[in-house]
Amino acid sequence: MQSAEERPLKRYNNKIYYCPISLAMDLIGGKWKGVILYYLLSGEKRFSELKILIPEITDMTLTIQLKKLEEDGLIIRSVYGKKPPLKVLYKLTPLGEKIGPALEQLCLWGLAV
Repeated sequence: MQSAEERPLKRYNNKIYYCPISLAMDLIGGKWKGVILYYLLSGEKRFSELKILIPEITDMTLTIQLKKLEEDGLIIRSVYGKKPPLKVLYKLTPLGEKIGPALEQLCLWGLAV
């Protein structure tokens, strides 16, 4: 653990972080972001697929969380087609894929609790 004087400053999305845990929790914290990322580890998903995998989440909350994850550079939203119904898929970015091992460990920890 580093002292306050040794801590490097990290800038991400125009915000300064003094601790890497603060940055990580900003990106994946909250009730749903980690869950969404966990399910996207297995591959791209449509909105409806995520709803089935996470039945407790409302449509509005899922929409908001997906937008935040996209803004933070953790997922990509791809739209296919020019006329409705459009096919929209969500998948992890390379940065989003890097959280995989940590999420898998959190999952194991959750099973052990």
